[in-house]
Amino acid sequence: KAIDAVKRGELIVVVDDEGRENEGDLIMAAEKATPETIAFMIKHTSGVICVSLSGERLEELEMPQMVQNNQDAKCTAFTVSVDKKHGITTGISASDRAATFRAMADPKSTAGDFCRPGHVFPLRA
Repeated sequence: KAIDAVKRGELIVVVDDEGRENEGDLIMAAEKATPETIAFMIKHTSGVICVSLSGERLEELEMPQMVQNNQDAKCTAFTVSVDKKHGITTGISASDRAATFRAMADPKSTAGDFCRPGHVFPLRA
């Protein structure tokens, strides 16, 4: 059911282990991001919204790790933040972030389609 919901562009909640962060994360398919779903995430979460990508895809998009020596207690694999380079305004709005999500999910996107730093935080999957 959860996979079908994600395929339809719906948000699902994934709860992690008590030993990890003991929280729930809103998950969706980046290619299905809309201003409405991103606005919901912003309103009902911390507002820090991430996109999980494979290491191979991050290398293709030239999105390196945020720091060389990750000292985060959970070793969260943040990369440099990005915005879509064209077709957005400041990058912070739900509409702009949704456009960046969709661009990150688009296999035709290249490193040149993004500017750094931005308002969307890629994570190495």
